Amino acid sequence: MHELAHLHFADADASYEDARYAVFGVPYDGTTSYRPGTRFGPRAIREVSFNFESYEPSTGIDFFEVPVADLGDLEVSRLPEDLVDQVADVAGDIVSEGKVPVMLGGEHTATIGAVRAVQPEVYVVCDAHLDLREELGGTPYSHGCVTRRVLDTVEDVVIIGARSGDREQFEIAAERTRLYTADTVRDLGLNAVLREVREHVGGRRIYLSIDADAIDCCLTPGLGTPEPFGMTPLDIREVVRTLAPYAAGFDYVEVAPFDAGQTAAVAAQVVREFIARHWIAEQ
Repeated sequence: MHELAHLHFADADASYEDARYAVFGVPYDGTTSYRPGTRFGPRAIREVSFNFESYEPSTGIDFFEVPVADLGDLEVSRLPEDLVDQVADVAGDIVSEGKVPVMLGGEHTATIGAVRAVQPEVYVVCDAHLDLREELGGTPYSHGCVTRRVLDTVEDVVIIGARSGDREQFEIAAERTRLYTADTVRDLGLNAVLREVREHVGGRRIYLSIDADAIDCCLTPGLGTPEPFGMTPLDIREVVRTLAPYAAGFDYVEVAPFDAGQTAAVAAQVVREFIARHWIAEQ
């Protein structure tokens, strides 16, 4: 993969051989059902990452001291099932070489491939949508089917922040997942929810996926499928700070950067939070 000038994540300067974390982008929005643009997400996240200081005050680490490599973007296939295979191949190589894949989306479909490669014991996702459709738009690999496809291989799924789905999806969620809707998060308090999730995970390996639309669209409006009445950027940061130490793979997806830059800025900082918290936990 060829890297173009400034199209890498800030401070991701380690060689691939030396890296603990391997960042890669998936500029794909081929199954978009409302508003396209998430194909531009990886570039926007990388660009805004250069706005931030290398020093991360909550952990006391400098990012240039953490071995992170940016592999660049996939040259994506147009068909979603092929895209899933591509992501599974790349993430599989990263995992087999003892590194942690950090994926920048792009639409959520890519997560199906990454989960297939990581093979976690628990899948934890923050998302406005349940994504439990069997198919959407003529394909079972639509962005609206992601959690349903994950359930094909991972029995233990935790959904945080959801507030959208048809009746059938909510019935499936009640039966087959641990669902904390956005209203539940607000009613119980995020700390109580995360305490339950952490106890549920125990010491098991997780895959952690953040869909940008988990956050209220009034706060980060650069979204392909915006939903109000959601979580806050601080909520998402707390989820990542709490669960990063257990994660064998991570992604931040569905940034459609046609706002004033705030959605990509939150994404870039949360990616940094993930890497920092995971790195600290291993030291």
